[in-house]
Amino acid sequence: MNYRHAFHAGNFADVLKHVVLARVIAYLHIKPAPIRVMETHAGAGLYDLSGAAAARTGEWREGVGRMETPFSAEVETILAPWRAALASLRAGHGAASYPGSPLFCQELLRSDDRYIGAELHGETSWQLRNALGKDRRFKVLLMDGWHALRANVPPVERRGIVLIDPAFEAADEWERMQGELLAAHRKWPTGCYLVWYPLKNPRQADDLARAVLEAGVHSAIRMDILVDDLAGADRLAGCGLIAINPPWTLMGEAERLLPALAGRLARSARAGYRCERLAG
Repeated sequence: MNYRHAFHAGNFADVLKHVVLARVIAYLHIKPAPIRVMETHAGAGLYDLSGAAAARTGEWREGVGRMETPFSAEVETILAPWRAALASLRAGHGAASYPGSPLFCQELLRSDDRYIGAELHGETSWQLRNALGKDRRFKVLLMDGWHALRANVPPVERRGIVLIDPAFEAADEWERMQGELLAAHRKWPTGCYLVWYPLKNPRQADDLARAVLEAGVHSAIRMDILVDDLAGADRLAGCGLIAINPPWTLMGEAERLLPALAGRLARSARAGYRCERLAG
């Protein structure tokens, strides 16, 4: 799989990832101590949904484009941090924009929080720096994300999130991700890790979940969403997140959020979701 984000910005996978990220940040902000977000594959930071790349696929129309109609009050409470951040960012960058994770973090993090994002591709790294502006809370590393992960855990704050979201361009990306994730967890066992993955071959996600469980992780949950039948789909039909050391509230929120998103973002009657506690 080759996941070039400019073509997919604002799709169902982004909605799931960014809603969960916003919820976790909001939970960590209950305590006043600063946090750090470390992202292994940061991307360009800001995407134009009216641009040529997004227009070519139109995936945002079946993602963020379907989120305008309100859900139930219960689900809207879960969506609130994501909705507020998106509205603020669009007020500054235009209604046709969709932010990547770094800009969501820029909107959500406090003045004493910090962010480190790794981006290997030079032009994309430059775009990210430009999108972030002169924000001293944010540091962009032009380097391999796995090397950056090794070098930056544990953070000095000892509180925060590692967001792992590879492009899955390399043939061995699943194996590499698993190894680097578990190595980072051994160095920083109390950190919160959010690991995004595409669902093409469900066995790959099952193997990752099994590896997390067998590594002795004390607390982890798995959240998958399908918008179409995996068999025969001509484009991405599902994705998921594994959260290690999630907020204690996240499992209950996911049990309400995932069916709502699966119903709203479905492309066929084969849409569905999976929400399970792996450990803890």
